[in-house]
Amino acid sequence: MSVKAKYQAVLDLGQELAIKNGDVSEEGGVLKIKGEAGTQYEKNVLWDKIKEIGGQSPSDIKANITVTDDSVYHRHTVKSGESLSKIAKHYYGDPMKYKQIFEANTNILKNPDLIHPDQVLVIPNL
Repeated sequence: MSVKAKYQAVLDLGQELAIKNGDVSEEGGVLKIKGEAGTQYEKNVLWDKIKEIGGQSPSDIKANITVTDDSVYHRHTVKSGESLSKIAKHYYGDPMKYKQIFEANTNILKNPDLIHPDQVLVIPNL
């Protein structure tokens, strides 16, 4: 199996996340990828996929991923049935960090218990 085929799931994820200025090449059995993720969260998702396939320190892939907007961790579009605590658990692993998300969005949220589908929330850097 070629190294590109091994990491095809990473390349597919890059397309799904709309990574900009992407470039992929293979040299001497090492896959070299570079691109620009929209947020730190998207960069982390790509790295998690790389580690899932290649282990904690893969030697057959080199990735240079930059971030377009490092002022926020991510921007999340609310889906039906979500709550701030559910969103906080997804991004931070801790539902109690909903307070930080609420504080970062007081321009559109007046009550942490009242969010609506299609609202775009800032997920702050912690």
